[in-house]
Amino acid sequence: MFDWIQKIADWIVFELLSLQKGNHLAEALNFFIYDSVKILLLVFVVIFFMGIVNSYFPVEKVRNYLSRKKLYGFEYLMASLFGTVTPFCSCSSVPLFIGFVKGGIPLGVTFAFLVTSPLVNEVAIGLFIGLFGLKTTVIYVISGVLLGTISGIILQKLKLEKYLSPWVKQVLENSQKETEKFEIERASFRYRLPSIWRESKTILKGILPYVIVGIAVGGLMHGYIPEGFFEQYLSKDNWLAVPIATLLAVPMYSGASGILPVVQVLVSKGIPLGTAIAFMMGVVGLSLPEAMLLKKVMTLKLIAIFFSVVTVCIVISGYVFNIIF
Repeated sequence: MFDWIQKIADWIVFELLSLQKGNHLAEALNFFIYDSVKILLLVFVVIFFMGIVNSYFPVEKVRNYLSRKKLYGFEYLMASLFGTVTPFCSCSSVPLFIGFVKGGIPLGVTFAFLVTSPLVNEVAIGLFIGLFGLKTTVIYVISGVLLGTISGIILQKLKLEKYLSPWVKQVLENSQKETEKFEIERASFRYRLPSIWRESKTILKGILPYVIVGIAVGGLMHGYIPEGFFEQYLSKDNWLAVPIATLLAVPMYSGASGILPVVQVLVSKGIPLGTAIAFMMGVVGLSLPEAMLLKKVMTLKLIAIFFSVVTVCIVISGYVFNIIF
């Protein structure tokens, strides 16, 4: 789907700039160009799509449904399951976060979706089956869904809405006014479209610096981390390998489909499967670039709490995998 972007990146780096393949700068720059174009396109599409959804979103019905006490956490499970069928990476988190909160979805339920969505999707599942077999894939999917569900429940209990960034609060306030106007005028889609387009451009402009910085960090890590660096610290004899793997993953950036081949290599070199999967979950769900993106919508305290809860859940999942396998 994005092969044309890769061809452009290759042409710029290896032909226009005459850099050699395998060179650290070349690999970092190639990664940066490819992911910048791909992610910005994806993010804008997500923003625009969420804008359309939000303009018709039955806020009160959804809020009332998710607020029913008899659900007993079912809303968190549903959000996690929805995350498994959506092909969003962690870089889509900002527009999705805004869209869910604007739709009146509780913050914890939104977090449940954001945790699961980049970890489990159809591409990752297909690769997982091919690399590790059906049994391991089923266990991974279940653990990913439970990870999102449990994280969402914990985060909701902490009542973190006050730690949303002022920018998001302003977006929510403007959104409420716009929604009221649409309800009064019963506007058609053609009438709503210019407003959706303007809001999409405004949000993209607001998050653009964070996207660029995040991808740049990921590119540097991608190009300059030496081969064999992780294997040195993640051996099966190290009881702290799982938390170390999770923490080492934080500076990295990749989607689940991009990091899975690395996980296979780590496992083939003797690193326990649970440790390797904890590393993958850390790369996909706890990356520094993602933190840079979330800085636009969350305060530092909320990011720290979010990452801390997810880190603990990932570490526990890693140990469980190591026990099972």
